[in-house]
Amino acid sequence: MSKTLVQPIGQKRLTNVAVVRLKKHGIRFEIACYKNKVLSWRSGVEKDLDEVLQSQTVYSNVSKGILAKSKELIAAFGTDDQSKICLEILEKGELQVAGKERESQLSSQFRDIATIVMQKTINPETHHPYTISMIERLMHEIHFAVDPNQSSKKQALEVIRELQNHFPIKRSPMRLRLVVPEKRFSTLMEKLSDWNANITSKDESGNEPSIVCELEPGFFRDCDAMMRNLQGRLEILAVSVHTEGDAHVSQYDTEEFISSSSKDLDAVVQLGERLHEQEISAGDSRGQEQAKQIRCNTCDAALGDARQYREHFKSDWHKHNLKRKTRQLPPLTAEECLADLELGDSQGDLKEYSF
Repeated sequence: MSKTLVQPIGQKRLTNVAVVRLKKHGIRFEIACYKNKVLSWRSGVEKDLDEVLQSQTVYSNVSKGILAKSKELIAAFGTDDQSKICLEILEKGELQVAGKERESQLSSQFRDIATIVMQKTINPETHHPYTISMIERLMHEIHFAVDPNQSSKKQALEVIRELQNHFPIKRSPMRLRLVVPEKRFSTLMEKLSDWNANITSKDESGNEPSIVCELEPGFFRDCDAMMRNLQGRLEILAVSVHTEGDAHVSQYDTEEFISSSSKDLDAVVQLGERLHEQEISAGDSRGQEQAKQIRCNTCDAALGDARQYREHFKSDWHKHNLKRKTRQLPPLTAEECLADLELGDSQGDLKEYSF
């Protein structure tokens, strides 16, 4: 008796696939996507749906190739238009990842959270920051678990509040410059005294005296409201101050480096080096060399050889201009891009200071 090979009917085998799953009305629906494209779609970088979906088909089980039934689609989504359903699953569904990949992502995010906690906290006894290994050990001791659906900054603030209940740790202060009219200077001094602010310098000359002080981040919102009432000005010099080398270059304004102590002059050099590393020579080398250079249409800049062209695609400059291009905004130069990124980081940090 001969044996025949029975092939399953209606199955579609997919390889190297990322599955996005959505459970609705008690029924599981899945779509097959290309790896590393789902996050690009959700962030707005990728606009072509065909580059994201392997097929515009809704499955009950992608790995087995089982298609979703039409009556189930109508009951759950109110339509059997698979293109529209794929878009909804892509937007609201949960991206499925392998165990090792999920473990790697959680480990990386745990490290990012520990780094943010280290940058925003100090030891109240020594006024020095804790080391990253110490922060990670303390996070393990309070049994902190990473939530992949929340941002690292939000979780870092929750970790700080939890650590303060068990260990000697506090938020590192902000460094501010406050300028008020002369007749309201005494009111400002009284309020800073109530907040236990550390005044590092004072300039009472002229009609608008100024103060440089270090203030607890929890008082920032109240301080900002007070300065508006006093018709004064508030300038943020640093969002996080440590005793040992306020060396977070991205948290300072370039002008403040120049007007600070000689220690801060090293930070100016570091900032210049960062500009030099990210800048691709596209300005003065015109003429004969320009014909040999490869041009990036996204950044509107002439690059060097093929190696430099490949390195440019990995740079923050190109990635930032790529995001601007999707929003139909003009490209920025290397210096403008770095300034824009630093401004965005500072604004993002400030939103986290209003507990």
